[in-house]
Amino acid sequence: MPPSALRDRKRDRTRRALLEAAAELFETRGYEETTVADIAAAADVGTRTFFNYFASKEELLFPESDERVRDAVAAIAGRRPGERPVEVLLRALRAAGDNPGEHLIDDLSPRIAALRAEVSRTVPAVSGRAAYAQLIAQREIARQLHVAFAAELDEIGAAALVGAVVGAVSGALTVLFQQPVAGAEDGERLHRSIYETTSRVLQPWLASPRIEPVG
Repeated sequence: MPPSALRDRKRDRTRRALLEAAAELFETRGYEETTVADIAAAADVGTRTFFNYFASKEELLFPESDERVRDAVAAIAGRRPGERPVEVLLRALRAAGDNPGEHLIDDLSPRIAALRAEVSRTVPAVSGRAAYAQLIAQREIARQLHVAFAAELDEIGAAALVGAVVGAVSGALTVLFQQPVAGAEDGERLHRSIYETTSRVLQPWLASPRIEPVG
């Protein structure tokens, strides 16, 4: 295996070890009671190594934000002939992984999603980071949707559509994470609940009429 591939695998292992250690400590000790030093020690690395992977403790709760936006943009760019803006947007959100998504492939991502929702309710720094991440993501997705459907959606219409759909899903998931399943250790069960909740919320959008062209 080339040295670069070995380095990448080592980085992936270290990053995952930090995320696993953080999830375990946040669940058992509490977010505010856990320090960066605690997480680094649990992952068997130094604090300097921690900061090579994450800029702060709160960033551990948002490990895939940039990747998810890129996935959403790629899904919009790969729209199929005849697809409506709503259809493309829903596929983009699913590709992004926030609602259920391709990133939820094991028990770690659902655990972090549940922790993020729980901590956001009580820690202003995390709540602010979550709101900012969602705002930036919505802006970019709306911009790309407008570019893809310029004849049907102006910039305001694209922003409104993205905001309405994302808001509906976010509201539903907030309620989901307040239920006992959010704290369950069974990642597969939580993953299934996220998928079912999201699908139920998005179903009316799939049946919505075609958006009329602007102008």
